[in-house]
Amino acid sequence: MNLVSIWTKRIIMTSLFLLALGTTFQAVSGVEAQTFKSWLNDNRAHQSERYTEDHKTNHISLSFKFLKRLTGVKTLISSKPVEGKAPTLENSVNWDQYPSNRVVATGYTAGVESTGKNPGHPGYGITYSGVKVKRDLYSTIAADTSVYPIGTILFIPNYGYGVVADTGSAIKGNRLDLYYDTVEQVYNEWGKQTLDVYLVQVGSGKLTEEELVKLNSNESMQVFRQQILSTKE
Repeated sequence: MNLVSIWTKRIIMTSLFLLALGTTFQAVSGVEAQTFKSWLNDNRAHQSERYTEDHKTNHISLSFKFLKRLTGVKTLISSKPVEGKAPTLENSVNWDQYPSNRVVATGYTAGVESTGKNPGHPGYGITYSGVKVKRDLYSTIAADTSVYPIGTILFIPNYGYGVVADTGSAIKGNRLDLYYDTVEQVYNEWGKQTLDVYLVQVGSGKLTEEELVKLNSNESMQVFRQQILSTKE
């Protein structure tokens, strides 16, 4: 009997304590218990709804990526032009991929000072290969044909591409003569230099005017061609 009385008192005291605690919480927070319960239920529903939407979004995104991969569609990445100086031949190609050779290079013109021919001479401006001298993206140069056969294409830093089209009595071994339009250009733009040149293509022993025109008409190289032509003006 005493045991029943003790447990009855404990239950009554616990109930009174919980009632007092609830009353205190409501007084302090101003939130009724029912309101707090509703807020918990609403929050669970919102989280469940958000999870469902995120799951749908991720599923759609993955499906879209799969379809792109299946159909071979690639995402194009747009890029803005880099501000600064225009690219040059020197920094637009990895020249280390080509064999190099150290040479002594001088400059020459079609005039009497280099060839002994005047403008009225029938052979004025005509190279050993038969093509006319030209300062262009691919310029005509003179070389020892036992080292660089006619038609050989070299890249000469700070000059550009040179196509072996000519020879010279003083051009023996690892020596080159680079064509310029005027004597002033020879002295102001080149003079005499010792440098490494790069072998781009070995010539077949002949060169035609048509081949030279085709080289200089390469559409993808016109930006570099304009840079060279602008220095002649």
